[in-house]
Amino acid sequence: MNISALQKERAKYQPKLPKSLRGAVKLTEGAKTESVADQKEIAELFPNTYGMPLITFKEGDKDSSKKPVNVGVILSGGQAPGGHNVISGIFDGIKKINPKSKLYGFLGGPGGLVDHKYMELTAEIIDEYRNTGGFDIIGSGRTKLEEEWQFDKGLEMARDLNLNALVIIGGDDSNTNACVLAEYYLQKKAGLQVIGCPKTIDGDLKNEMIEASFGFDTATKVYSELIGNIQRDANSAKKYWHFIKLMGRSASHISLECALKTQPNITLISEEVAEKQQTLGDIVDYMTCIVAQRAEDGKNFGVALIPEGLIEFIPEMKILISELNDLLAEGTETEKEFKMLKKIHRINWVASQLTKESAKVLKSLPQGIATQLTLDRDPHGNVQVSLIDTEKLLGEMVTEKLAAMKKAEKFAGKFSTQYHFFGYEGRCAAPSNFDADYCYSLGYTTSVLVSEGKTGYMASVRNLTAPAEKWIAGGVPITMMMNMERRQGHMKPVIQKALVELDGAPFKYFVSKRGEWALETSYVYPGPIQYFGPTEVCDQPTETLKFERA
Repeated sequence: MNISALQKERAKYQPKLPKSLRGAVKLTEGAKTESVADQKEIAELFPNTYGMPLITFKEGDKDSSKKPVNVGVILSGGQAPGGHNVISGIFDGIKKINPKSKLYGFLGGPGGLVDHKYMELTAEIIDEYRNTGGFDIIGSGRTKLEEEWQFDKGLEMARDLNLNALVIIGGDDSNTNACVLAEYYLQKKAGLQVIGCPKTIDGDLKNEMIEASFGFDTATKVYSELIGNIQRDANSAKKYWHFIKLMGRSASHISLECALKTQPNITLISEEVAEKQQTLGDIVDYMTCIVAQRAEDGKNFGVALIPEGLIEFIPEMKILISELNDLLAEGTETEKEFKMLKKIHRINWVASQLTKESAKVLKSLPQGIATQLTLDRDPHGNVQVSLIDTEKLLGEMVTEKLAAMKKAEKFAGKFSTQYHFFGYEGRCAAPSNFDADYCYSLGYTTSVLVSEGKTGYMASVRNLTAPAEKWIAGGVPITMMMNMERRQGHMKPVIQKALVELDGAPFKYFVSKRGEWALETSYVYPGPIQYFGPTEVCDQPTETLKFERA
């Protein structure tokens, strides 16, 4: 492996651990838990793992000798900074339990378990990846573990390797799968534990017991540096409006956090759009008004943040997309007919198959956006929102609105746009000190849950705005986070997604300031992630977490 000077220095960094994990560990169990909703249905589906107690770790009296444990680990879904430190924490934790313990990595995500592709992770390998970004130590994948034949294939592999436990590092869907696996193996009396670990840079896997999903801190710091750089350029050149789309399909946590860090002129929050039932026209009017007001003050420049999933939260667009998903669902007769048409005729044909209202919306969109809405669906049958240039859609519509205003002599300014989409830029960044510490602690917590024979739990590290030594480690039953949702026409148990709370402290503060940020040039330039220096610069959690835990 080629190693940069920064990586050499980061290899020396020893992540901080909660005090409860530094020596002997004592487990305390709380009251029995219940699911966040649909208690009867979840309890019936998970009779063996429902109602388990919360677990908290405390400092123990002395280490007791324990048998070695063999653990298999899977990285599931998209990359997030800190995954390598979770694996490092698991490795160090199980080696502390017993030096003869072994860690195996399944290659390419959950598919590696099913296809029996793995490697043993030795100290030599682990040491190359400490405090580094990416998931390249074993790779990741999006195979879903949903079928019993997959569970049984995994069990074959576990028996071959004499595994005590399987650890799934992933987001809400991956951890839902972990819960299903834990239930299945208990039902079969297979003797294989399953532990989950909360990962997603979108930030939508969180609750009272999971204060943050790992990677969110690093990714938002990377994006905020880029936004700050663009703001500085905008304030220097004074001739462009920059429309920036940010990752976040199901929730707008990234956009909100970056707004709190950088103070741009416009930030759209998908959850607010849905709550207020704002139309596409309402959003364009809001943005146009700010552009015009700034122009009156001689400021023909600005920055707007747009969440990736915004288009699915706009009421008329949500209906249109739902109709398109049904019309163009893979394997349907209408999908086959659509693909047989020449591209030039497709939009008109699609419009003819929709309701009158949705056809009108589709035809009102720029040709390029309308075409993007008809592209191939994702594996779940949904439109691929990351392929839709929402930032360009809004930019073009604001341009049209301003042109009409100029014709009516209601706008005398200038409006030129630049477009950006920040996604991949943050997914594999070297983890911030916060994420390096948090992820290592999550991994170490996982090793303790394994050694104590627990299954169906997710590793939990809380009190994250305090210094790391005061963090509270433990485990939360995955069933506690679950509810029933309609997926592909069927009601299924899934971990409830955490959306931006409009009555929450972070959003309320943002609302109190956005009018000022819109018209004044109040930009903040965070700069790059700081790895070395005073703790108030290097070790701070996100603004969102500070407001939530204040």
